[in-house]
Amino acid sequence: MPEYRVIDAFTDRPLAGNPAAVLVMDDAYPDAWAQAVAAEFNLSETAFARPVDSPDADYELRWFTPTVEIDLCGHATLATAHALTEAGVPGPYRFTTLSGVLTVEQRDGLLWMDFPAKPPRRIDTPESLADALGTEPLWTGVGGQDDLLVEVADEAVLRALEPDLAAVARLPYHLVVPTARARTGPDFVSRVFAPRVGVPEDPVTGRAHTVLAPFWSERLGRTRLTAHQASARGGDLLLENRGQRVLIGGRAVSVARGQLDL
Repeated sequence: MPEYRVIDAFTDRPLAGNPAAVLVMDDAYPDAWAQAVAAEFNLSETAFARPVDSPDADYELRWFTPTVEIDLCGHATLATAHALTEAGVPGPYRFTTLSGVLTVEQRDGLLWMDFPAKPPRRIDTPESLADALGTEPLWTGVGGQDDLLVEVADEAVLRALEPDLAAVARLPYHLVVPTARARTGPDFVSRVFAPRVGVPEDPVTGRAHTVLAPFWSERLGRTRLTAHQASARGGDLLLENRGQRVLIGGRAVSVARGQLDL
Protein backbone atom coordinates (compact mmCIF):
# COMPACT_ATOMS: atom_id res chain seq x y z
CA MET A 1 0.00 0.00 0.00
CA PRO A 2 1.55 3.33 -1.02
CA GLU A 3 2.52 5.76 1.71
CA TYR A 4 1.74 9.46 1.41
CA ARG A 5 2.62 12.71 3.11
CA VAL A 6 0.72 15.98 3.03
CA ILE A 7 3.20 18.83 3.22
CA ASP A 8 2.69 22.60 3.43
CA ALA A 9 5.23 24.26 1.14
CA PHE A 10 6.64 27.81 1.20
CA THR A 11 5.96 28.20 4.89
CA ASP A 12 7.65 27.47 8.23
CA ARG A 13 4.41 26.75 10.05
CA PRO A 14 1.63 24.21 9.47
CA LEU A 15 -1.72 25.16 7.92
CA ALA A 16 -0.15 27.91 5.82
CA GLY A 17 1.61 27.97 2.47
CA ASN A 18 0.48 25.54 -0.21
CA PRO A 19 -0.38 21.93 0.67
CA ALA A 20 0.70 19.10 -1.62
CA ALA A 21 0.29 15.37 -1.32
CA VAL A 22 3.50 13.43 -2.01
CA LEU A 23 3.75 9.73 -2.82
CA VAL A 24 7.20 8.16 -3.21
CA MET A 25 6.53 5.02 -5.22
CA ASP A 26 8.66 1.90 -5.61
CA ASP A 27 7.51 0.99 -9.09
CA ALA A 28 5.69 2.33 -12.15
CA TYR A 29 1.96 3.03 -11.82
CA PRO A 30 -0.95 3.60 -14.23
CA ASP A 31 -1.60 7.18 -15.29
CA ALA A 32 -5.33 6.82 -14.66
CA TRP A 33 -4.66 5.60 -11.12
CA ALA A 34 -2.42 8.60 -10.37
CA GLN A 35 -5.03 11.00 -11.72
CA ALA A 36 -7.73 9.36 -9.61
CA VAL A 37 -5.56 9.60 -6.49
CA ALA A 38 -4.94 13.29 -7.18
CA ALA A 39 -8.67 13.85 -7.54
CA GLU A 40 -9.22 12.06 -4.24
CA PHE A 41 -6.75 14.28 -2.38
CA ASN A 42 -8.29 17.29 -4.16
CA LEU A 43 -5.28 19.52 -3.47
CA SER A 44 -3.92 21.84 -6.10
CA GLU A 45 -1.21 19.26 -6.86
CA THR A 46 -0.30 15.71 -5.91
CA ALA A 47 3.28 14.62 -6.65
CA PHE A 48 4.41 11.12 -7.56
CA ALA A 49 8.12 10.30 -7.33
CA ARG A 50 9.84 6.99 -8.07
CA PRO A 51 13.52 6.04 -8.32
CA VAL A 52 15.03 5.80 -11.81
CA ASP A 53 18.29 4.31 -13.07
CA SER A 54 19.76 7.29 -14.89
CA PRO A 55 23.09 9.14 -14.86
CA ASP A 56 21.23 12.47 -14.88
CA ALA A 57 18.48 11.98 -12.28
CA ASP A 58 17.64 9.99 -9.17
CA TYR A 59 13.83 10.15 -9.36
CA GLU A 60 11.09 10.59 -11.88
CA LEU A 61 8.68 13.29 -10.68
CA ARG A 62 5.16 13.93 -11.99
CA TRP A 63 2.49 16.37 -10.85
CA PHE A 64 -1.29 16.06 -11.11
CA THR A 65 -4.01 18.60 -10.32
CA PRO A 66 -7.44 17.15 -9.48
CA THR A 67 -8.18 17.13 -13.22
CA VAL A 68 -4.97 17.01 -15.33
CA GLU A 69 -1.26 16.23 -15.31
CA ILE A 70 0.88 19.37 -15.59
CA ASP A 71 4.42 19.98 -16.85
CA LEU A 72 5.83 22.08 -13.99
CA CYS A 73 4.96 22.60 -10.33
CA GLY A 74 7.09 24.34 -7.76
CA HIS A 75 5.43 23.78 -4.41
CA ALA A 76 4.93 20.04 -4.97
CA THR A 77 8.59 19.73 -5.99
CA LEU A 78 9.60 21.50 -2.79
CA ALA A 79 7.26 19.21 -0.86
CA THR A 80 8.77 16.12 -2.51
CA ALA A 81 12.30 17.19 -1.56
CA HIS A 82 11.08 17.80 2.00
CA ALA A 83 9.51 14.31 2.09
CA LEU A 84 12.78 12.73 0.94
CA THR A 85 14.70 14.72 3.55
CA GLU A 86 12.35 13.49 6.28
CA ALA A 87 12.79 9.91 5.01
CA GLY A 88 16.54 10.24 5.48
CA VAL A 89 17.44 10.40 1.79
CA PRO A 90 20.46 12.70 1.36
CA GLY A 91 20.33 15.49 -1.22
CA PRO A 92 20.79 17.15 -3.57
CA TYR A 93 17.77 15.70 -5.35
CA ARG A 94 17.68 15.35 -9.13
CA PHE A 95 14.26 14.85 -10.71
CA THR A 96 13.51 13.99 -14.31
CA THR A 97 10.26 15.72 -15.26
CA LEU A 98 8.23 16.96 -18.21
CA SER A 99 10.23 20.20 -17.85
CA GLY A 100 13.61 18.48 -17.97
CA VAL A 101 15.89 17.66 -15.07
CA LEU A 102 15.18 19.78 -11.97
CA THR A 103 17.41 19.84 -8.91
CA VAL A 104 16.73 20.75 -5.30
CA GLU A 105 19.46 21.31 -2.73
CA GLN A 106 19.63 22.45 0.88
CA ARG A 107 21.38 25.76 1.53
CA ASP A 108 21.13 28.31 4.34
CA GLY A 109 18.32 26.39 6.01
CA LEU A 110 16.15 26.42 2.88
CA LEU A 111 15.38 24.06 0.04
CA TRP A 112 16.41 25.68 -3.26
CA MET A 113 14.84 24.58 -6.54
CA ASP A 114 16.64 25.18 -9.84
CA PHE A 115 13.98 25.83 -12.49
CA PRO A 116 14.01 27.11 -16.09
CA ALA A 117 13.30 30.84 -16.31
CA LYS A 118 10.31 32.02 -18.35
CA PRO A 119 10.81 35.75 -18.99
CA PRO A 120 7.44 37.19 -20.05
CA ARG A 121 7.04 38.73 -23.49
CA ARG A 122 4.62 41.64 -23.64
CA ILE A 123 1.31 41.11 -25.45
CA ASP A 124 -1.76 43.19 -26.14
CA THR A 125 -4.16 42.90 -23.24
CA PRO A 126 -6.92 40.37 -24.05
CA GLU A 127 -10.24 42.18 -24.42
CA SER A 128 -11.95 40.09 -21.76
CA LEU A 129 -9.17 40.25 -19.17
CA ALA A 130 -10.22 43.43 -17.32
CA ASP A 131 -13.75 42.12 -16.84
CA ALA A 132 -12.50 38.68 -15.83
CA LEU A 133 -10.15 40.07 -13.14
CA GLY A 134 -12.25 43.06 -12.14
CA THR A 135 -9.48 45.61 -12.72
CA GLU A 136 -7.71 47.30 -15.62
CA PRO A 137 -4.24 45.80 -16.22
CA LEU A 138 -1.20 48.07 -16.45
CA TRP A 139 0.89 45.49 -18.34
CA THR A 140 0.33 41.98 -19.67
CA GLY A 141 2.75 39.37 -20.92
CA VAL A 142 3.09 35.63 -21.46
CA GLY A 143 5.78 33.51 -19.85
CA GLY A 144 6.58 30.29 -21.63
CA GLN A 145 3.57 29.32 -23.71
CA ASP A 146 0.65 29.51 -21.34
CA ASP A 147 1.21 31.57 -18.18
CA LEU A 148 -0.30 35.08 -18.30
CA LEU A 149 1.38 37.76 -16.16
CA VAL A 150 -0.75 40.81 -15.33
CA GLU A 151 0.63 43.86 -13.56
CA VAL A 152 -2.09 45.71 -11.62
CA ALA A 153 -2.12 49.16 -10.07
CA ASP A 154 -0.90 48.37 -6.56
CA GLU A 155 -0.91 45.85 -3.73
CA ALA A 156 -4.29 46.98 -2.38
CA VAL A 157 -5.91 46.36 -5.76
CA LEU A 158 -4.25 42.95 -6.00
CA ARG A 159 -5.40 41.84 -2.57
CA ALA A 160 -8.98 43.00 -3.24
CA LEU A 161 -9.37 41.08 -6.52
CA GLU A 162 -12.48 38.92 -6.76
CA PRO A 163 -12.19 37.57 -10.30
CA ASP A 164 -14.92 35.96 -12.35
CA LEU A 165 -13.37 32.49 -12.32
CA ALA A 166 -15.61 31.20 -15.10
CA ALA A 167 -14.35 34.04 -17.31
CA VAL A 168 -10.75 33.40 -16.23
CA ALA A 169 -11.16 29.74 -17.18
CA ARG A 170 -12.14 30.76 -20.70
CA LEU A 171 -8.80 32.51 -21.20
CA PRO A 172 -6.30 30.26 -23.05
CA TYR A 173 -3.77 30.21 -20.22
CA HIS A 174 -2.68 27.67 -17.64
CA LEU A 175 -2.04 30.35 -14.98
CA VAL A 176 -3.28 33.92 -14.70
CA VAL A 177 -0.87 35.77 -12.41
CA PRO A 178 -1.71 39.31 -11.24
CA THR A 179 1.20 41.05 -9.54
CA ALA A 180 2.17 44.40 -8.01
CA ARG A 181 5.04 46.07 -6.20
CA ALA A 182 4.75 45.46 -2.46
CA ARG A 183 4.06 48.37 -0.15
CA THR A 184 6.37 47.08 2.61
CA GLY A 185 8.31 43.90 3.32
CA PRO A 186 8.85 41.79 0.19
CA ASP A 187 9.81 43.21 -3.18
CA PHE A 188 6.56 42.20 -4.85
CA VAL A 189 3.30 40.37 -4.30
CA SER A 190 1.20 38.16 -6.54
CA ARG A 191 -1.82 35.90 -6.72
CA VAL A 192 -2.42 32.94 -9.04
CA PHE A 193 -5.68 31.76 -10.61
CA ALA A 194 -5.81 28.49 -12.56
CA PRO A 195 -9.46 27.42 -12.93
CA ARG A 196 -8.71 26.10 -16.43
CA VAL A 197 -6.80 23.20 -14.82
CA GLY A 198 -9.06 22.72 -11.81
CA VAL A 199 -7.39 25.14 -9.33
CA PRO A 200 -9.54 28.25 -8.68
CA GLU A 201 -6.82 30.06 -6.70
CA ASP A 202 -3.48 28.45 -5.93
CA PRO A 203 -2.13 29.35 -2.47
CA VAL A 204 1.60 29.57 -3.41
CA THR A 205 2.98 28.79 -6.85
CA GLY A 206 6.63 28.12 -7.60
CA ARG A 207 5.94 27.84 -11.34
CA ALA A 208 4.54 31.38 -11.47
CA HIS A 209 7.79 32.73 -10.03
CA THR A 210 9.76 31.46 -13.03
CA VAL A 211 7.87 34.24 -14.85
CA LEU A 212 7.70 36.74 -11.98
CA ALA A 213 11.40 36.62 -11.10
CA PRO A 214 12.68 37.77 -14.53
CA PHE A 215 9.94 40.41 -14.75
CA TRP A 216 10.64 42.01 -11.38
CA SER A 217 14.39 41.52 -11.63
CA GLU A 218 14.40 43.71 -14.72
CA ARG A 219 12.03 46.26 -13.14
CA LEU A 220 13.95 46.53 -9.88
CA GLY A 221 17.48 46.10 -11.24
CA ARG A 222 18.35 43.25 -8.87
CA THR A 223 18.87 39.50 -9.24
CA ARG A 224 17.94 38.57 -5.66
CA LEU A 225 14.33 39.15 -4.72
CA THR A 226 11.81 38.41 -1.98
CA ALA A 227 8.22 37.55 -2.85
CA HIS A 228 4.91 36.99 -1.11
CA GLN A 229 1.92 35.25 -2.65
CA ALA A 230 -1.10 36.98 -1.16
CA SER A 231 -3.61 34.14 -1.05
CA ALA A 232 -5.73 33.43 2.01
CA ARG A 233 -3.04 31.01 3.29
CA GLY A 234 -0.12 33.07 2.04
CA GLY A 235 3.45 32.03 1.34
CA ASP A 236 6.97 33.45 1.10
CA LEU A 237 9.69 32.79 -1.46
CA LEU A 238 13.30 33.83 -2.00
CA LEU A 239 14.40 34.16 -5.62
CA GLU A 240 17.68 34.34 -7.50
CA ASN A 241 17.42 35.27 -11.17
CA ARG A 242 20.31 33.62 -13.04
CA GLY A 243 19.31 34.40 -16.61
CA GLN A 244 18.24 31.08 -18.10
CA ARG A 245 17.43 29.65 -14.66
CA VAL A 246 15.59 30.82 -11.54
CA LEU A 247 16.48 29.55 -8.08
CA ILE A 248 13.44 29.41 -5.80
CA GLY A 249 14.02 28.99 -2.07
CA GLY A 250 11.53 28.08 0.61
CA ARG A 251 10.67 25.98 3.63
CA ALA A 252 8.13 23.21 4.12
CA VAL A 253 6.28 21.51 7.00
CA SER A 254 4.73 18.04 7.13
CA VAL A 255 1.18 17.98 8.44
CA ALA A 256 -0.06 14.41 7.78
CA ARG A 257 1.12 11.00 6.69
CA GLY A 258 -0.47 7.61 6.13
CA GLN A 259 -1.16 4.80 3.70
CA LEU A 260 -3.59 4.46 0.84
CA ASP A 261 -5.81 1.38 1.10
CA LEU A 262 -5.44 0.74 -2.62
